[in-house]
Amino acid sequence: MGNRFGKIDIPLVVCYLMLVFIGWINIYAAVYSQEHSSIFDMSQRYGMQFIWIITALILAVAILFVINPKVYSVLSPPIYLGVCLLLVAVIFLGKEVNGSNSWFQIGPVSFQPAEVSKISTSLFLAYIMSKYNFRLGNMRDALSVALTILVPMAIIVMEKETGSALVYCGFIFLLYREGLSGWVLVFGILSIVLFVVTLAVSSLAAIIILFVLAGTINGIYTRKLMQHLVVIVPAAILLGFLPAIAEKWIPSLAGFKFEYIALGTTTALALAATVIYKGKRGRHLKYLLAGFFCSIALIFSVEFIFNNILQPHQRSRIENLLGITEDLMGAGYNVHQSKIAIGSGGFAGKGFLNGTQTKFDFVPEQSTDFIFCTIGEEWGFMGSVLVVGIYLFLISRLIILSERQKDRFARIYGYCVACCFFMHFFINIGMTMGLVPVIGIPLPLLSYGGSSLWSFTTLLFIFIKLDMERWRY
Repeated sequence: MGNRFGKIDIPLVVCYLMLVFIGWINIYAAVYSQEHSSIFDMSQRYGMQFIWIITALILAVAILFVINPKVYSVLSPPIYLGVCLLLVAVIFLGKEVNGSNSWFQIGPVSFQPAEVSKISTSLFLAYIMSKYNFRLGNMRDALSVALTILVPMAIIVMEKETGSALVYCGFIFLLYREGLSGWVLVFGILSIVLFVVTLAVSSLAAIIILFVLAGTINGIYTRKLMQHLVVIVPAAILLGFLPAIAEKWIPSLAGFKFEYIALGTTTALALAATVIYKGKRGRHLKYLLAGFFCSIALIFSVEFIFNNILQPHQRSRIENLLGITEDLMGAGYNVHQSKIAIGSGGFAGKGFLNGTQTKFDFVPEQSTDFIFCTIGEEWGFMGSVLVVGIYLFLISRLIILSERQKDRFARIYGYCVACCFFMHFFINIGMTMGLVPVIGIPLPLLSYGGSSLWSFTTLLFIFIKLDMERWRY
């Protein structure tokens, strides 16, 4: 046992224990009442969190010293299938919480299969991608990976748990590490930018941005950037000022959709480029044109997606985030109060149990999704930086250890763990600061809840166990 204990990665375990402890005392601060002043009071959330922590530590010890690590690769297919069945079952048999059918109620304990699905998906991805003949460039292999990610993601969306589904987008970083083209990442970021610009400004502005980017990329590839800019810049300026020019000089065109003129102009120039650049200089054009027309399709689909796919509360939160509407007493209330709480903490914070925003319950869900507000108010900038630093160290340590793995299964699984932690960390802290829409996902190891704590404990300690096995090779 002693020799095995010495192979445990201590920095990861220390980060885990620090985050769990910080979460526990901040849950205590978030829901503290003088009538229940004991942190071990089982009638309160902080008392229950202590139970979850003890059971999570027992689970961690079992993973490290009892469970054979070979079961993770051998049993990953049935585990994945079983969790997918649970995800479907909870839609029909689960209880509704905040408009989402994603929780099973077992006596006094609530259980969310979406949390466990991150573990099963990570294991199954590692199982598929660690096969001897696997190649991401192979269509069949790429399709199997895509389905592995998209199936649970789609079911979770059907549960109306959009936040949990978005976490799956983080697996794109794993795929990039395993050989996915960097242009896929670029296209993903571009899609987000175009969606936001179309929604917040106009589809005309989005088309102009796309036109400038596509022309610039083509100019770089063909080594004729200056010649391209001579055409791109004047055309972009003209298209941008076209509505104002028409409104002043041609009143009859008021209300005309100039995005169609922009679409026709940019499409004509894109097609002209395919004629001008042939052979070796034009090899990239088929990919560039595919990305261009997919982006155009996205721009003209934004209105439909926003109005027909997103839920009303999701639309309200996005509109508040982008400044389209301002509803500080409705959809924007949580974020507004959250920013007040974090900002009021100043440099060093107000002190433990001295947060006024916290004490008077101005921020809803402050022990769960908005627990970072308590840290910001009572610990201030210094405490917030400490917590962010622990997360960044944890994620970077996961990546470093993943790269050191001799076994491909362990490496891929390690990257999956890093992706899950990063997405939860980025989205949760981003929403409390008003940088991303409020979508309701916990801050790993800090937020109240046994389901979340157990899941992240299992996710992390499976990798720690796999890393221990590295020393056997």
